[in-house]
Amino acid sequence: MNYGMADFIGGFWHYYIAAITVVAIIGIIWFLKSQTTRKLGTGEEAELMEPTWDGDLKELNHPLPRWWLYLFYFLIFFSIAYLVLYPGLGKFAGIWNWTSADAYKQEKERVDAQFNAQFQPFLSKDLRVVATDPQAREIGQRLFLSYCSTCHGTDGKGAKGSRLFPDLTDKEWLFGNGDPETIKASIAYGRLGEMPAMKDAVGGESGAKEMANYVLSLSGLPHDANLAEAGKGKWAVCAGCHGENGKGNLAISAPDLTDKAWLYSGTEAGIMEAIMKGRKGGMPAQLDYLGDAKVHLLAAYVLSLSQGKQ
Repeated sequence: MNYGMADFIGGFWHYYIAAITVVAIIGIIWFLKSQTTRKLGTGEEAELMEPTWDGDLKELNHPLPRWWLYLFYFLIFFSIAYLVLYPGLGKFAGIWNWTSADAYKQEKERVDAQFNAQFQPFLSKDLRVVATDPQAREIGQRLFLSYCSTCHGTDGKGAKGSRLFPDLTDKEWLFGNGDPETIKASIAYGRLGEMPAMKDAVGGESGAKEMANYVLSLSGLPHDANLAEAGKGKWAVCAGCHGENGKGNLAISAPDLTDKAWLYSGTEAGIMEAIMKGRKGGMPAQLDYLGDAKVHLLAAYVLSLSQGKQ
């Protein structure tokens, strides 16, 4: 039988987890009490546990030290108090209604408030001005290394060994033309680019090969002229997104195929793979995570990376 997540977090599991926790605590208290009720009387010797080693080496059944027992009981009652105040018994939230999500949110708001207050002078300035400020660039670089370098590389030229993360230091842009507000919008709200699989639409693998050669011809790359001519006759299925001239449509994230900039691959095999299987890539939104001040400084830093090449 297939159980969904809703079944797992249903009412039964709340009572199941809560019952196990309560029974376990009661069981520990009972066991501890049952094993520590007897005390040695005056002059009474502890019970000898068999056997005896080396003639006089004995193991005696001494009661546990009282301080150890008191510590054990303290920890048990501490756990009970914790479960009353904080979540731990199934879905019971505790009388303080504490959650890790709320704690994280409060801490983040506190840190963001300090950060925004410290960098308010940059936040109120135009991105082009901030991009030329040495102090702002230094701060932006540190933010970039912390939050962006995993994907885009420490130098902003894309992650080594990956074709999914674009070079931010050149003048080629899929969204906008490298203008400051578009860069900031990309960081703040994220981007999603998707191309459907077109294998059937172009006539299978052979059709994809013809189309790939036509795409290569659009940007002046080496190609088979006969295959490109055959692919041109099928271009109508791609023109809806990439345009009749192949220059793309930024409104729907369809890239310009007439330049020599490729996010995935500019080879025949790579283009065929994109046509037959489709592509799906994107960048997650960062505004809620980083806050407006950090996004502003990051956008200015990214702008500074390519300003000299515009």
